[in-house]
Amino acid sequence: MEETTKKEAVSANTLLSTTNKEIRADAKDASKRAMYNNAQRKPRQQSEDEQNGLSSKLIGVNRITKVVAGGRTLRFNAVVVMGNKKGMVAVGSGKAREVAEAIKKAESDAKKNFKNVPISNATIPHRSEGKYGTSRVLLLPAKGGSGIIAGGAVKAVLELAGYEDVTAKCYGSTNAMNVVKATMQAITNMRTREEVARLRGKTVEEI
Repeated sequence: MEETTKKEAVSANTLLSTTNKEIRADAKDASKRAMYNNAQRKPRQQSEDEQNGLSSKLIGVNRITKVVAGGRTLRFNAVVVMGNKKGMVAVGSGKAREVAEAIKKAESDAKKNFKNVPISNATIPHRSEGKYGTSRVLLLPAKGGSGIIAGGAVKAVLELAGYEDVTAKCYGSTNAMNVVKATMQAITNMRTREEVARLRGKTVEEI
């Protein structure tokens, strides 16, 4: 009689432990499904820059070492280009002890320096040249479908400004900051035919 009672107790405990495992497994599956469904229902919240149509690209990060009486201090300098791809573009730089903080400062600096640039049929209105330091950038209009034929730093500025067909050539120093500033000078110096006509007090046909 005692043996029968022990067997029933063992089988009951086995059944109970098995049932608990199944319940826990079902609960985990249900929890995973709920999390997945919530993720599907709630899209990723856009940042303020994305809502305003702004995009940014990191041009480069330089490491700065300063020797002081207490030893060496390490900092980082970041260069960022921002634009809305509709004729507004800016360049900013920032310094900090952490790379992420330097990039954040560079973006804040860029937001203060937005400039409007002319776009004519997805390309530049005319040939233009910009200089900064020992860097020189030459921009040439291109036919539709040509794309942006340029180096990394120049291409980033042109893309975020909203150009689609431009040919560019760089001369002299290839320092990223110098090249970016030379490119900004080249695109901000350009004028459309309408702007030139308005400055001269004439119509477009008269020019």
